[in-house]
Amino acid sequence: MPRPLSATIHTAALANNLAIARKYAPKSKIWAVVKANAYGHGLARAFPGLRATDGFGLLDLEEAAKLRELGWAGPILLLEGFFRPTDIDVIDRYSLTTAVHCDEQLRMLEMARLSKPINIQLKMNSGMNRLGYTPEKFRAAWERARAVQGVGQITLMTHFSDADGPRGIAHQLEAFERGAEGIAGARSLANSAAVLWHPDAHVDWVRPGIMLYGASPSGVTADIAGTGLKPAMTFQSELIAVQTVDAGSSIGYGSTYTANAPMRVGVVACGYADGYPRVAPEGTPVIVDGVRTKLVGRVSMDMLTVDLTPCPSAGIGSRVELWGANLPIDDVASAAGTVGYELMCAIAQRVPVRAE
Repeated sequence: MPRPLSATIHTAALANNLAIARKYAPKSKIWAVVKANAYGHGLARAFPGLRATDGFGLLDLEEAAKLRELGWAGPILLLEGFFRPTDIDVIDRYSLTTAVHCDEQLRMLEMARLSKPINIQLKMNSGMNRLGYTPEKFRAAWERARAVQGVGQITLMTHFSDADGPRGIAHQLEAFERGAEGIAGARSLANSAAVLWHPDAHVDWVRPGIMLYGASPSGVTADIAGTGLKPAMTFQSELIAVQTVDAGSSIGYGSTYTANAPMRVGVVACGYADGYPRVAPEGTPVIVDGVRTKLVGRVSMDMLTVDLTPCPSAGIGSRVELWGANLPIDDVASAAGTVGYELMCAIAQRVPVRAE
């Protein structure tokens, strides 16, 4: 028998979350961002729930080809663009749209022999300081791109660094509008946080990512309360053993937790080799038999241990929810000092995953 550990991807939740994104930005078209194998959910598993989108955004050429194999005939956007001239052949073959963020990419496009024009998204660095042309250099880049015979439609694109925080997006919007002044073309600005909280960034296209999977762009569960977003992944296991320990007894590697009273401890079939964060401390929430309890002791490779005091009827075989509909992934991530994005993407290959 396999270990009683699995992840379930909820197709209906993905469809719901896409509809929520459209509700928040009703006048915009949507790039559904499915990079990193659909944020760890699996591209093929996520596709049925997201196929009502207007386009898909991702990074990997193989994943773009996979979307075509799944039957997607609409736009596909390469969010980082391409890296070598041979990539352009694949872009041409699969009719992809590509980001262009530097002169080196423009030079490769100028030299490419294409069967048809390639649509591009010209990226401005409006303050994120990762990819893109500065506002001062943006018009020159646009004019150069417009002169390339193999370039079709040019959309203007930027990315926000603080849409989920108190600084907001005003400084970047001002930089973008300054650099793009007088330039024709569609705009693509808003990530998940801007979709939810900055309607002034809802222009021609929006690019929701993490919200499609039911987690908060800020990493704070309360920030998406009332939005209607639903978790698209449930990570679950079972208790495989129960120990009764005396006061003063320690639990797990390094004896990092010592019981201050007699207690029952449940052993869960899940560890850091499955994608659960090893750094998760005592107190990280876990749900056993529908009751919220906490992690005790250090997470090991294949197991973790939980306090069964709040759930006295739990025993071997009791269901454990590590995150999902009853335990937001952001709550677990926050306790572990990380973000829900990382936990989604960290599910290990050995964990059985199914869609429903």
